[in-house]
Amino acid sequence: MKILVTGAKGFVGKNLCEALKNIRDAKDRTHPGVSVSEIFEYDIDTDESLLERYCREANFVFNLAGVNRPKNNDEFMQGNFGFASALLDCLKKYDNKCPVMISSSIQATCIGRYDGDYGRSKKAGEELLFGYGKETGAKTLVYRFPNLFGKWCKPNYNSVVATFCYNIANDLPIRINDRNIRLELLYIDDLVEEMLNALEGNEHHCDYDGVETIFDAEGKYCAVPVTHKVTLGEIADLLYSFAEQPKTLVIPELAENSFGKKLYSTYLSYLPKEKVSFSLKTNVDARGSFTELLKSAKCGQVSVNISKPGITKGEHWHNSKWELFIVVSGHGLIQMRKIGSEEVLNFEVSGDDIKAIHMLPGYTHNIINLSDDRDLITVMWANEQFDPNKPDTYSERVCRS
Repeated sequence: MKILVTGAKGFVGKNLCEALKNIRDAKDRTHPGVSVSEIFEYDIDTDESLLERYCREANFVFNLAGVNRPKNNDEFMQGNFGFASALLDCLKKYDNKCPVMISSSIQATCIGRYDGDYGRSKKAGEELLFGYGKETGAKTLVYRFPNLFGKWCKPNYNSVVATFCYNIANDLPIRINDRNIRLELLYIDDLVEEMLNALEGNEHHCDYDGVETIFDAEGKYCAVPVTHKVTLGEIADLLYSFAEQPKTLVIPELAENSFGKKLYSTYLSYLPKEKVSFSLKTNVDARGSFTELLKSAKCGQVSVNISKPGITKGEHWHNSKWELFIVVSGHGLIQMRKIGSEEVLNFEVSGDDIKAIHMLPGYTHNIINLSDDRDLITVMWANEQFDPNKPDTYSERVCRS
């Protein structure tokens, strides 16, 4: 399949083209119904003569080209309607009736605050494509995008999420006039997934009740089934919490397919080089070192412990806290004894045979480096963050003799 993508260098176009390249190069096999042999990338600086060839050979067209920040309002119609008209005329010239998808906007409803030149130009492009479909019999797909966000979106342009991410990542101020303004947001990976579905003929159809999307298999329009409605205040609060992560080590709760998870990925894509790496506090003494790596509000914390040769660490127990010790380098012995019992449980551990060992509540435990010349390196997970005011840690030797 040969695929034409107009607006290929834009935010959506770039993400789509990279996804198509992964399929073409057999790096992504999650869409077995899509076979990509060639990708025609067309943008404002592409040789116009190439459009003739692309329209003659294409098996599917994604028209993502458009204007949203012109110098004057007349350019809206020229960019959003004029190019679409030229594109469809070129397809008709070669009698190419391949499917055509067009990126419109929720502003094409022209309702309330959306009643403007941009929305009207998008609406005109929609009607043009619908008329083209009736005239030629070609399959037409009209997607009205809400606010988009994700990696590679240009900040300080037309995306509040991109601007907030960039500014906060770079320690610049953001401006919010009303924290309660609610936005409908569409994540770029969800959009690209839908466009790949469209290539397989599995697009989602809908109609509109005002600006509300009503999914209907027989609907005139198409839409992505997953969007997120959040306020400006919620976006800012999340981003500021992400920015604190190198200091607190706390990873936010990121449920699968949640807005927070997608926003965190987006935020990280805007980090400047000097923030990609950050130092961790290491507690060092004659026995070795202990470094907290990551923390979670609900899932505890992960640390790394280094024990020098011959050193024993631990010799304490917990009422409720539980841990997992995972030796990743070196040779050691983990011992446990139930409080009130004399039986000692011994577990020999090695980086050559990595195992996870439970530190059981109510059992005093230790870890001993058995090597004479190598450090023992242990990754430790605890089910709760360490609280110095309630440590739930009581010293007692495992072997009392």
